[in-house]
Formats: sequence, structure tokens, C-alpha cells
Amino acid sequence: MDASDEQLVARALGPDGRQAFGALVERHQSALRATLRRFTHGNAALADDLAQETFIRAYRALAAFRGDSGFRTWLYRIGYRCFLSEARRHEPLTEEVAEHHALTGDGAERRGFMEDYEAALGQLAPAQRDAVHLALQRGFSHPEIADIMGLPIGTVKTHVLRGRQKLQELLSDWQEGFDHDGT
Repeated sequence: MDASDEQLVARALGPDGRQAFGALVERHQSALRATLRRFTHGNAALADDLAQETFIRAYRALAAFRGDSGFRTWLYRIGYRCFLSEARRHEPLTEEVAEHHALTGDGAERRGFMEDYEAALGQLAPAQRDAVHLALQRGFSHPEIADIMGLPIGTVKTHVLRGRQKLQELLSDWQEGFDHDGT
């Protein structure tokens, strides 16, 4: 049976610390990098640098982890703060959106939807875009997002609600197409 994050954190603070922390990195690095790529508008190199910085900071601060939130939430909070620090240094980020990964499924139609979805996300305010991504694509709850982003829960709920409404409005042509097809 796999150890929980909390068990790995406890072990990471002990004699086999590096190995246990390595297991935490392995468990969370892919999703964290994907989230950071979203925040950096597809800049994979910058996202990888931010993920590395996140894990370095997390390792150094591991003894301060109190468990008030889950390890994953705590880790994403560190990652989000790394992103904000970088964004402030290079405001605004000027990197081009990276090419989309190969998509499976409906081919051209799916690629078309994903292009429109990415464009619609780009029209959201940064805080809305980040909150929507954390909620819809990473599955964080509103309290977890509030913790990650350092915002009041009411503000997070508003960002997610307004962001989702704006996405529905911008992608309404796609919804109409599904409704007519019966799918």
C-alpha cells in the first residue's frame, strides 16, 4: 500500500528524509508542472523552473508544515507564490503560448474546441483564470484554492463563478453544437 502524503512528510523529516521527499516529488510533480504551465501561458521551461523552485522551497520549509491543510494544497500555495514572484519580476509575461500537446479523440473538432477554450481562458482576468484552473482542472475545493491563492474564500467563489460564466458565454457556440447533435 502506498504511503499517504502525511506519512511521507513525517518520514521526510526523519533519517530517510530525501527518499521520502523524493516520493512526494514524484507523486505531485507532473500535476504541479501542468498547473504552472497553465499559469505561464504554456512556457514549459519557466514552468519547470518554477516547479523546481517550489520543491526546493517546500523541502526547506517542510519542518514548518503544520498540516492545517493537505500537503498538496500547501505545495500548490508555494508554487503559486513562486509564480507570482516571477510574474512580478517580468510583468507582463511575454512568452508565446506553447503548441498544444497532441490531442486524442475527435481530431480536428477537439483541437478546435481546445483552441477556443484556451483563447476563452486567456480572456479571463488572471485571478479568475487561476481559480478556474485550480477548481475545474485540478479539482481543488474553494477553501483549498483560497489557501493556495491567499485570498478570502468569498473572493475565490466569486472568481470561479464569474470565470465559469464567462467561459460558458465565450464557448456558447460549442454548447449549441452539442445540443443539436443530441450529445
